Amino acid sequence: MSNILIIKLGSLGDVVQISGALKDIRNFHKNDKIYILTTSKFINLLKACPYIDECIKDENKPRFNFFYLLNLKKNIKKYNFKKVYDLQNSNRTIFYRKYLFNIKDWSSARDLGYKESSVLKGIEAQLKKSGVPIQHSLNPDFTWAAEVSQDFQFIPQKKFILFFPFSSKKLSHKRWPYFYDLVNLIKKFHSEFELVLAPSNEEIKDAQKYNVTLALDHGKALNFFQLATLIKKSNLVIANDTGPAHMAAHLGAKGFVLFGSHTTPEKVSIERKKFIALQVEDLKKLTADRIYALVKSSITS
Repeated sequence: MSNILIIKLGSLGDVVQISGALKDIRNFHKNDKIYILTTSKFINLLKACPYIDECIKDENKPRFNFFYLLNLKKNIKKYNFKKVYDLQNSNRTIFYRKYLFNIKDWSSARDLGYKESSVLKGIEAQLKKSGVPIQHSLNPDFTWAAEVSQDFQFIPQKKFILFFPFSSKKLSHKRWPYFYDLVNLIKKFHSEFELVLAPSNEEIKDAQKYNVTLALDHGKALNFFQLATLIKKSNLVIANDTGPAHMAAHLGAKGFVLFGSHTTPEKVSIERKKFIALQVEDLKKLTADRIYALVKSSITS
């Protein structure tokens, strides 16, 4: 049995996306022990992943923090990894490969000079180069996260529509500005649905302004497993291009994700059979009436 290392440092959407790749790597290395190097934010999530044996924490500290990097190098060395699957494919992991880890068998999409529009197709090409048979990489299935048992009581008793109107402050350009108007339109004409927001801890105050049900756990944000369960049970999800939108896409949820010009749905591989991406050049020109027409058609069909 050999030790195999996968690297994925974030973000949430990226971690969700690799569920299929993790399964393909697991199937290829049935008799090996698979570790994943990730940040503290995703340790508990990935510990529950059925395709991973153990997690190693990387605090992602600056590269001028030499003491931290030396300790990381020492920690990695003790596992004697046979192979690395770099699913982060970033400048940081190039640095790890060149200066820190000294592992010869290193799989990276960057070695292929890959320039296709889809992140998942890049991962597919990377794994194929390493001889991994591809069955799941292009169709990630994140339902394993919704199957983790949680002490979580909040699930609406009637049909509900789930909204994700926020984004990180650094990515405010991803925010569609008319969620409040859309919520009021749905309230007016579709009282049979409960309207729900699942905010992060930083978003709770802003979420209260919508005057809808907030999905919280004892006043705090849901953890990843609770959020996956909520999304899985929803009747419709409407979201900006954020981590929860990627969760919805790869949990098989029905819904819409709204894109401006910051990237394309094809690039981030978010569009699925039931989860539709709508892209415009300027999100301010995408009216609430237009989205409401799509919602109405979706919930009455």
